[in-house]
This record gives sequence, C-alpha cells and structure tokens, in this order.
Amino acid sequence: METSVPPSVVSAPAGPPHTRSIPLALALFTAPWGFAVANSAYAWATRAGGSDSTGAETLALAAAHPGLYRLATVAAMLGSLLMVPAVLGVKRLVADRSRKLGSFGAVLTASGYIGYFAIVFTGFISLAMAERGGPVADYAAVLDSGQSDLAAVWVFLLFVAGNLVGTLLLGSALLRSRAIPLWAAAAVLAWPPLHVIGLVAGTEWFEVAGAVAQAIGLAVAGRRLLR
Repeated sequence: METSVPPSVVSAPAGPPHTRSIPLALALFTAPWGFAVANSAYAWATRAGGSDSTGAETLALAAAHPGLYRLATVAAMLGSLLMVPAVLGVKRLVADRSRKLGSFGAVLTASGYIGYFAIVFTGFISLAMAERGGPVADYAAVLDSGQSDLAAVWVFLLFVAGNLVGTLLLGSALLRSRAIPLWAAAAVLAWPPLHVIGLVAGTEWFEVAGAVAQAIGLAVAGRRLLR
C-alpha cells in the first residue's frame, strides 16, 4: 500500500545558511563610518603637518585643533564599540561556508577594536592637558611613558593584529564564502593595505579611502544579513 507525502514536505526548501539579525546588520551599516569620520577629521587636522607619534606632537595637535581632535576621538570610540557586533554579523553571514576563517577573524578583530577603544579614550586626557596649559614638556613625558609601559604595550599589539590581520581574515571569509559579491569583499579587504600605505606615505587620506571602502563592503554584508 502506497502512502502519499504532502507536497509541502517534499518541496520544502532548506533553511538559509544564516539567521536574519537587524541589530547586527545595523552595526555593519554604522561601525566602519566611525573610522571614516575619525580618519577624515585627523587627515584634515594634519593637512598642513603634525601627527600624534609622540606626546609632544599629540599635545600640539590637540591644542591646534581641539574640535577635530575631539571629533576623531569620539568617532573612533563609537566605531570600535560597534565593530564588535559588526564582526559577529559577518561571522553569522558566512555561517558554515567559511566557519573557521570567519570565527578566528571575528574574534581577532573584535579583540583588536576593544583594545583600540582603550587606546583612543586616552585622547581625552591629551585634550585636557592641551586645554589646561602648564608644563607641556612634563605632560608629553607622561604620555610617552604611558604608551611605552610594558604592561600596556600588549594593548597596542592587539589592536594592530585585530585591525590588520583580523580584518584581512574577515574579508577573506566573505570572499571565500561568496556571502557577498566579490567586489564588496574586495572593498573590505582594501582596508589593511591602504592603512599600511598611509602609514608609509605619511598621509591619512589613504586610511580615509580604506575606511570608506570597508564601510561600503560591510554595508553590502549588512544588507545581505537583513534578507
């Protein structure tokens, strides 16, 4: 005796490789723009020279452009905060198609930007010193000492690893999984090399271009996550 199987059971499609998440998608839409704003503000502040390589240079930059310095600090902090759910969104998007690469990249990137949040927060101390005035040489020595303290160096190294290697792994996971178009994955992958080129060339505008490219690529990932 034959038994019939309901058509709805036979033709039921397999579930999607990832679960739709509005909060994680919103983080993908917004997080990288924090760095685009921060890098743009820093690039404009240093358009005629200046940097934050040393304590003395940091204080001079903060004193000359307090508004831009504060904007860059707040934007970078918000970007760092939102990058944690954003990378979780990428991990969910790639799902089983690139699980190990996506997971390792997400953990490393999130850890790096948590460290960057701590680093950037010290910008308010630099602003306070620059606005107060007084023994600038002593203030600069304090900033230099804080950055060279062996107990804190690992935070800077963690940020470098997450910012460059972590982003590279996340972009590679998106590329390998084909979760987003190839051009969008390439836009995410553009951030690490453009960041390095900017450091070598001594201009922040390469970082601005890399941040905008990454923002566009992650926005496509966010759009896919909403589907």
